[in-house]
Amino acid sequence: MLIFAGFVIVLLAVFGGFVLQDGHLAALFQPYELLMIFGGAMGAFVIANDRKAIALTWDSLPLLFHGSRYTRELYMTLMALMFDVLTKVRKEGLMSLENDIDAPYESALFNRYRLVLMDSQLLDFITDYLRLVVSGTMNAYQLENLMDNEIATYEEDADIPVQAINKLADGMPAFGIVAAVMGVVHTMGSIGRPPAELGGLIASALVGTFLGILLSYGLVAPLASLLQRRHQEVAKALQCIKVTLLASLNGYAPTIAVEFGRKVISATERPSFAELEGHVRQLKSR
Repeated sequence: MLIFAGFVIVLLAVFGGFVLQDGHLAALFQPYELLMIFGGAMGAFVIANDRKAIALTWDSLPLLFHGSRYTRELYMTLMALMFDVLTKVRKEGLMSLENDIDAPYESALFNRYRLVLMDSQLLDFITDYLRLVVSGTMNAYQLENLMDNEIATYEEDADIPVQAINKLADGMPAFGIVAAVMGVVHTMGSIGRPPAELGGLIASALVGTFLGILLSYGLVAPLASLLQRRHQEVAKALQCIKVTLLASLNGYAPTIAVEFGRKVISATERPSFAELEGHVRQLKSR
């Protein structure tokens, strides 16, 4: 996994460079300073966040250690599902979707697209808004406003754990300085010892500043950036569904509506028009 590869690169570069300078790794092993840095930072994290923020941060951690779900394959499956849904509406009418959206896991339509069916967030977004469309009580402008509000709410909630981890990273260098100051205080209290011992105590104290900065900028802060990227991917998929549904509500044919949605997909995951068309035809032939 890339996250572990990144950790290894950071640690090898820093500690490997230290060893190549004839440094002694044993001098950097300061468990009590690690306790002060981690303990202080975690305590500040608990003070700065309420239960909701802590729970959201904890629930978000698994996202960091899995690859992105929002691949080209998932987007092709999502677009094929939207095409199938909109085609069924055009041929059989809105009411033909009622059973599918009420019980998507039992629907033959949705079961053809297992990747979307396994993503509860995308599935709920699709079925909720299709249900509103079927009810016929909202026009396209009202539906767009509601979708925008839901996506904005998701982004606000998603930003809570990102900010919490960022604050945790920001505090670590400060607690590293605290650990270093405590080490200096200990050294000054031992001023009567031989110079060699005092040098060792000063070196141990300086390790606190080093560890605080390394842990912050080398390990924890990159996690916040990665988590933000994971949540942006979810928001992008929701935007794709939104654009496709609104294009259909504005009178465009399913093929054109799906093309609207395809254009919203990030360039790295966006299938070409020919790829998507071939994928839809392949699924229809099955």
